[in-house]
Amino acid sequence: MRILVVGATGLLGKEIIQQLSPKHDVIGASRNGSAFKVDLSDKGSIIAMYNDAGPLDAVICVGGTAKFAPLDALQDSDFAFSLDNKLMGQVNLVRCGTQKINPGGSITLTSGTLAQYPMPGSTAISLVNAGVEAFCRAAALELKGMLRVNVVSPGWVAETLQQMGRDPSGGVHASVVAQAYRKCVEEDFTGQVVSAAR
Repeated sequence: MRILVVGATGLLGKEIIQQLSPKHDVIGASRNGSAFKVDLSDKGSIIAMYNDAGPLDAVICVGGTAKFAPLDALQDSDFAFSLDNKLMGQVNLVRCGTQKINPGGSITLTSGTLAQYPMPGSTAISLVNAGVEAFCRAAALELKGMLRVNVVSPGWVAETLQQMGRDPSGGVHASVVAQAYRKCVEEDFTGQVVSAAR
């Protein structure tokens, strides 16, 4: 399969590419430092990426971001940024990808544990993550037989916790999380939210 990983230069992107490359032709896209450039908050940039990348069998998105801040500190612009980037960026990957990904191919999106287990400061992120999951379930119904759409909810990644100076023992290692993305690409299911377990 020819697979495009969006967010290729990040921790999870690198791990996913490493795991998939032995069996598949894997190419990367990101804001900087990849074969293809993309800004998820810009639909035109997504279209240009697809045009440049050529025929694909699968797309994995581990890009996109949202604002983490207390509710009373979040501005309209913070919500707009979060919705435009991590939510609509991934929605548009699917919308624009329907004409660019080979029939029977797949798109795997990323949500996160804060959709089900919010915490103080996660209002915008929880909103976006839950929206990604709801979109996946609905889009999969309409695209059945054409394109599979799934979501990985990675939870806390151990290496990220460590970088933040927090105890990594409660997290899941990036190599384990990457296996959930590989499963979404290589197995035949759609409309699912896959949690990455230890």
